[in-house]
Amino acid sequence: MFENLKAQPADKILTLMQAFREDPRDNKVDLGVGVYKNAEGITPVMRAVKAAEHRLWKEQTTKAYTGLTGDPAYSDAMIGLVLGDAVARENVAAAATPGGTGACRQAFELIQMANPDARVFVSNPTWPNHLSILKYLGIETVAYRYFDDETRAVDFGGMLEDLGTARAGDVVLLHGCCHNPTGANLNAVEWQAVIDLLNEKGLIPMVDIAYQGFGDGLEEDAAATRMVASQVPECLIAASCSKNFGIYRERTGLLMAISQDTSQHGLNQGTLAFLNRQNYSFPPDHGARLVTMILTDDALRSEWAAELEDVRLSMLDLRKSLADELQRLSGSDRFAFLAQHRGMFSRLGTTPEKVEKLRAEHGIYMIGDSRMNIAGLNAQTVPVLAKAIIDAGV
Repeated sequence: MFENLKAQPADKILTLMQAFREDPRDNKVDLGVGVYKNAEGITPVMRAVKAAEHRLWKEQTTKAYTGLTGDPAYSDAMIGLVLGDAVARENVAAAATPGGTGACRQAFELIQMANPDARVFVSNPTWPNHLSILKYLGIETVAYRYFDDETRAVDFGGMLEDLGTARAGDVVLLHGCCHNPTGANLNAVEWQAVIDLLNEKGLIPMVDIAYQGFGDGLEEDAAATRMVASQVPECLIAASCSKNFGIYRERTGLLMAISQDTSQHGLNQGTLAFLNRQNYSFPPDHGARLVTMILTDDALRSEWAAELEDVRLSMLDLRKSLADELQRLSGSDRFAFLAQHRGMFSRLGTTPEKVEKLRAEHGIYMIGDSRMNIAGLNAQTVPVLAKAIIDAGV
């Protein structure tokens, strides 16, 4: 049997990580892997998470299963974080998932169950695993224009034009904030125009929100998702706790299926439970329980929000420092977009050849499409990167 298996394409990010580890140069800089790092190059355990874990260790008396869709208290806490009061709780079906990836996978499977003919419109570019999972499931994808490599901003006109070709029942995959991999985001007016188009054409939005709190703030980063959820008949939301709680390896996510028709709630919730049962039965609980403890305890929540805000501001400082240094070296403001982007990532908008030159000649590691992780920088490596970018002719 096994001899019939075919080698699968290597994951570009994992391959890049391996190459970085094997590079003997002391001055190498890792801007590829999508995790937050502090100034010391460490992905820390957040203080509130440490405190919650310590409390859990003392208080937890069982490791028995929770439920097929996880602990309802976790769903309630996350729905509150992501949606606030934008949608009534009885309109939201929810299931805990293994990370944001698990939420996306379950959402795609639900789409396939509900409408096998639905196409999924995906931004060009998007997180590569969106496309990989959709291809594996055999779901047809259609790319819509999103990022302009010349302006390094959103090609909004192209986006609307491409979405205008969608058919009723098609799904539009949107990034709730901090677009991955570009860092370029829609403004409120543009979001409203997209929502109007979704309603006009009968399209179903799916929002992937993986970086709430990394862009403009916890509430600000949720604003677009709340706009969508409150104004369309139904939508899907895939949320991740990996980044904003720093619990990457705990695999903590949530899938929400929202319908303005309250009578749909039971069917939607049952479908989410069924999908979980088919894929992994019960979702992981440890990370979800920590998140629940933090979000429902005033002191822990304040501690977490304060540290998350420090993380956000540190990335904004790095963006500004890099943009300023590039302006100094280039004598132009063509890199000002770096300070305008939000989240962990920005896309330089350069060629794979120049990305390879940055790696080979300067030890700068970033994804071949020129996505770089701003959180991989510190005060010492910002000028190193800026000089390398100029020397490579970007």
